[in-house]
Amino acid sequence: MGDVEVQVQVPSDSPTGEHECSGLQEDMSGEKQSDRPETPEDTGHGEVEEPLTWLPVALAPPCGEHAACSCAEVRWMERSLQAIELQLQFLMSKANDLHDCLVNGHGPLEREALAAAVPSFLYTCQPYFNYLESTSIVSQRSPVHFDIYTRRVQLLDFSQQLCDRLEQLVLTFASYNLLSLDETEPNSVSHFCIGQSQLGPLKVTTFRYCRPTQYLAQVDTSLFKRMRWNVERLPDEQQPEEEREEDTEYYFLCYEDIPNAHAEPGGDSQGFSDGNVVRMWSIGQWVQATPETDDICEWILCQVPTASYHRLLFLGSNEPSSCSATDYLQQLLLSHQTAA
Repeated sequence: MGDVEVQVQVPSDSPTGEHECSGLQEDMSGEKQSDRPETPEDTGHGEVEEPLTWLPVALAPPCGEHAACSCAEVRWMERSLQAIELQLQFLMSKANDLHDCLVNGHGPLEREALAAAVPSFLYTCQPYFNYLESTSIVSQRSPVHFDIYTRRVQLLDFSQQLCDRLEQLVLTFASYNLLSLDETEPNSVSHFCIGQSQLGPLKVTTFRYCRPTQYLAQVDTSLFKRMRWNVERLPDEQQPEEEREEDTEYYFLCYEDIPNAHAEPGGDSQGFSDGNVVRMWSIGQWVQATPETDDICEWILCQVPTASYHRLLFLGSNEPSSCSATDYLQQLLLSHQTAA
């Protein structure tokens, strides 16, 4: 087996202090601007449509997924994982640099400049999320060799690590009143994209809310969302162009505090319970209420679209990780495809 060519961006040594902060601001200066509608049709800050081209590595060895893997092929996969982990370390170090520059900054102007770099950095991380997300899909669609499966689990762990670090980074900047988490504000950073993948004819784009957010922006529904999935049904290319249809559905990970007379006082360390109320997590679908049609005039006249929440899957009282929640959603979508 020939050597595997792996391209990895490795962080170079950089000066510390003020020069490091200014360098970070220059690195993040190429931010891609995107609109921020207040409805689920929003695809998030700078959603990446193009495939990832700066990580030309794969986990599946040339022998195929269902064949037994030789020692050489296992080493081949190990080198691929090492390259992907180097990318993770690079992005994590950039996040740490932004955090340190914020904490050690000397004035409000420097901090505001750093805050402006955060949305650009979130956008920079999206191709990495896309690669991890699209690679992990395969293990759910067919049986795979154990070595390949365990390494895909590692990829999900990489994704979770980066997601958690970016969420904490945004929350830290928000605690300094440098970023807004209010999704009704046009320039807020209430959520960010953590991956895009394809399930057959479905393109799934995943978003993470930095903190629990009201399901509807201006209506108290007692529902709080933590994740959103935009599920776009791609048109059938074999059909004539005039008959092709595109449709997008929206799914959410939400929690609600519901009365529970049988809940034990104190609850457990991961869930939430005060004896009379228990926090329940679920995945549900956005069901449009207003506007009632797709007419553009009605959407322009509608100040805030409203919808109901159709619960599809109850997950219990403990909040799932972003990777686990996405797994549940993907299994739900695959089961619907099989049933159809």
